[in-house]
Amino acid sequence: MTDLPSRPPPAAYRFDSRSSAYFDGDVPLPRDVALRVDQAAGTLEIAFPGGEGDTVLWPLRDIRRLDDIAGNDSMVLRWTNDPMARLHLRNPDVARAMPHLTRRAPPKGRLRLAAWAGAAVLAVALQIGVLIPLLADRLAVFVPPAGERALGEATFAQIRQALAGTGLPPLATCDYDPGLAALDKMVRALGADPDAEDGPTVFVLDHEMVNAFALPGGFVVFFDGLIDAAESPNEVAAVMAHELGHVVNRDPTRHALRSAGSIGILGLMFGDFAGGAVVLFLTEQLISARYAQDAETGADTYAYGALEEAGISPAALGDMFARLRDEYGDTEGVVSHFVSHPTLGSRIDAARAAADPDASYGDILTDAEWANLKAVCD
Repeated sequence: MTDLPSRPPPAAYRFDSRSSAYFDGDVPLPRDVALRVDQAAGTLEIAFPGGEGDTVLWPLRDIRRLDDIAGNDSMVLRWTNDPMARLHLRNPDVARAMPHLTRRAPPKGRLRLAAWAGAAVLAVALQIGVLIPLLADRLAVFVPPAGERALGEATFAQIRQALAGTGLPPLATCDYDPGLAALDKMVRALGADPDAEDGPTVFVLDHEMVNAFALPGGFVVFFDGLIDAAESPNEVAAVMAHELGHVVNRDPTRHALRSAGSIGILGLMFGDFAGGAVVLFLTEQLISARYAQDAETGADTYAYGALEEAGISPAALGDMFARLRDEYGDTEGVVSHFVSHPTLGSRIDAARAAADPDASYGDILTDAEWANLKAVCD
């Protein structure tokens, strides 16, 4: 590359058409041009002889030299605001007036790029946070019972396998008949009919996790760890009533549709076209489902009424949450499952306030039935 002369250039001067050739980026042919450098205005004027086109103005501060392109007898310049146009200098004296030939050109379009990126993030957030929940709520009522139950069965099988681990048999369900009979009595006392076509199907998984959740199609799943952690059958019944409330309101189906839609969009964005991560994430989401505020409030309200009808104090729901929160903290097990808006503390207070101080409440199971339920996985 030719070195630039060190002597200062005049304030304004011209070079004839033999000094350079201009490529406009549209036509792949050079055009001889006359140049005028005006340092006072800070511009390079590129004029076409014979009036063949309008004069082109390049700001001197925005002209850059392209390295490793020209030979030793010339150089190639570009204007940072025009990605295609090129100026081939046959007389390197022209370049003496250009102060930033070797400076890195500032990136262009950063604000536009940031605006597009922000719009993309906003669009995804709008889909995940607003459109998909609305669509899921509308679609849930059209899912046929058979399809809903098939979804619940498939998800339950995936959960059992995920909890057991890869290459191992699915996690066992507990099958001690007297314990299951006690559980069946509890469900019926809470106003649900397991024998009905749309009735709930309750399982107990042989796992120490302190948790319970509902799945699409009327599946209610308890972990043995929750039953072991309960101090009375009424505490188990309170959690059961809450999960039955989700089943009646079809919250698991809405939640599954929302999760599948949201992670489907994210899967497309990040390349999970096979859907493997979607399935695993959906399984985790259904185990630790955090429903919306209206869904949690609706399930709590259903639980208060079901417990009251069964002669059980609605305060049992609040007592269960409060005791487990004190023992395990707010982020583990069933407490984590129920931590959502409204706050857990306000829900504990609401459950206790729902109890009639003048009512005479009892236990949902006898002592023998309660002992059988505690041994359901033994």
